[in-house]
Amino acid sequence: MTLVDDLKQLKIKALAAIEAQNADLEQLRIEFLGRKGDLTSLLKRMKDLDPSDRKTVGQVGNEVRTAITDLLAQRKAEVEQEQMNARLAAEKIDVTLPGSQPIQGQPHVLQQIIDEIEEHFLGMGFQVIDDPTDSPEVETDEYNFERENLPKDHPARDMQDTFYITPEILMRTQTSPVQSRALEKHDFSKGPLKMIAPGKVYRRDTDDATHSHQFHQVEGMVVGENITMADLKGTLLAIMQELFGEKHQIRLRPSYFPFTEPSVEVDVSWDPVTPDTKPEDIKWIEVLGAGMTHPNVLKMDGVDPEKYSAFAFGLGPDRFAMLKYGVEDIRQFYLNDVRFLEQFNRKGE
Repeated sequence: MTLVDDLKQLKIKALAAIEAQNADLEQLRIEFLGRKGDLTSLLKRMKDLDPSDRKTVGQVGNEVRTAITDLLAQRKAEVEQEQMNARLAAEKIDVTLPGSQPIQGQPHVLQQIIDEIEEHFLGMGFQVIDDPTDSPEVETDEYNFERENLPKDHPARDMQDTFYITPEILMRTQTSPVQSRALEKHDFSKGPLKMIAPGKVYRRDTDDATHSHQFHQVEGMVVGENITMADLKGTLLAIMQELFGEKHQIRLRPSYFPFTEPSVEVDVSWDPVTPDTKPEDIKWIEVLGAGMTHPNVLKMDGVDPEKYSAFAFGLGPDRFAMLKYGVEDIRQFYLNDVRFLEQFNRKGE
């Protein structure tokens, strides 16, 4: 029997085996077409043939390989379809049964407050800067403190004692550095800078009902010509009434911050204020700090304080949420207790 006859016999054998196989087709492929398979073994005998016969044997070998390969692919597709049909029959769904309602998630209550603040300021023409490139949580000492008029020996740093990675790198204690980065890039020929910087900040604090070693902050700044304290008060009154209600009022009290001059503490009325409310009957609660940006801060950020003035403020979404919804322990926001969090729908009601 010649080599061509052996190849034709292998083809008949292989095709019959593939047709009969319902499972391990891969094993048949290895048996007939593998590196140590039957076809490879037969073709090795070509070296013993006359050169004139090798072309004919090579053509037959290719025909055999193609026939086996094509039938393997066809049979594999048939087997997969048979398995799919069997699975569909076994897992048939009764479409007359009522479907199950998926549980719909919602933003975290703190994110709801931040979103509400952002939407308000976007409506006032502010830009929101929260991109990690311009608002990094790992910050340099220069941007976090020195650019905010807090040199290394300033005692006010003690109030923000924080997590240092190196003597010059730390977890930011405020989002004020974002303001400095924005001022460096802003082109005042196109108008004033109006921005807010929401984000997470870190301070080495003892966790209790009203303090956390990490919390959220939204700092804002407006820089331009002829910016006044009246602009600051109007801006803060608008956001307070947005969050707490139109009948709530604010008051400004003198205070001290290294990065503003003059500086104020801002209080909001606990209850709505009507024309009949007597001043002595209003209960106030402190909610944030603000002031006119210190000239030194503007200078360090490349802005001429003789030409431009600015105001800045810092909001605490965590504390605002506690006040707005009567939450007594700030730690509740970070325990991931769904029973607590699901009380607040998307509008925080």
